[in-house]
Amino acid sequence: MTLLPLPPELLALLGASFWHFAIVFLRVAAMSALLPAFGEQYVPMHVKLGIAVAFTFIVAPALPQIPSPSNAMHFASYAASEAIIGAALGVTVRMFIMGLQTAGTIAAQSTSLSQVLGGIGAETLPAIGAVLMLAGLALAVMMGLHVRVAELLIYSYQIFPVGEFPEAAGFSKWGVHRFSQIFYMAFTLAAPFLITALIYNMTLGVINRAMPQLMVFFVGAPVITFGGLFILMVASPMILDVWLRAMMSFFADPGAGLR
Repeated sequence: MTLLPLPPELLALLGASFWHFAIVFLRVAAMSALLPAFGEQYVPMHVKLGIAVAFTFIVAPALPQIPSPSNAMHFASYAASEAIIGAALGVTVRMFIMGLQTAGTIAAQSTSLSQVLGGIGAETLPAIGAVLMLAGLALAVMMGLHVRVAELLIYSYQIFPVGEFPEAAGFSKWGVHRFSQIFYMAFTLAAPFLITALIYNMTLGVINRAMPQLMVFFVGAPVITFGGLFILMVASPMILDVWLRAMMSFFADPGAGLR
């Protein structure tokens, strides 16, 4: 059977489309490897690759045609800049999970729950941090994390044009802004536990001054432990709601801090 030769115009179009998808894949793969839920340590590598390819086929058709690299150095420039931008975007989204973990760690240290169920996740976490992390991942996926990630990837080409290294001053300012917002959010989420721990320790101090012979620590330890569990049960819906709103605000305006 003789195969018919393809027209030169079609070959050129296929070649341009291949480079377009390949260059988009560089940014998508770097970001998807760090995403919450999709880029977790316990997700197999071939599944991560499939996720990156799927996002590429979603994002690439929505973008203008990217010029094909003229030589190996041009492609190396594409690879370096796109990998840096994709990794930065992935780390920025990942920081929201880090914020939940930090809030859980602060809460656990405040309420004597730092050693219970510490190995529930891929990383060693206190109980409250593990519970909040798993609940946050489930909630984010239920609320359309994959859709928001695709939108962010498409919009990122307006913030960080393809093939251009981000300006160092603006890029670092953007990163510092995101980190400060995450730690501010983590402390805010852990505030109920911190306030309870402060009141608890002040109360123990007053009781100890009034009754020095009483072993106040052994009396108060069960109180703060069960108090922490009760606060987790009551406050976790509010904590997750505030966290989800903060994440969606980032997806709505990912360039905050650059301007």
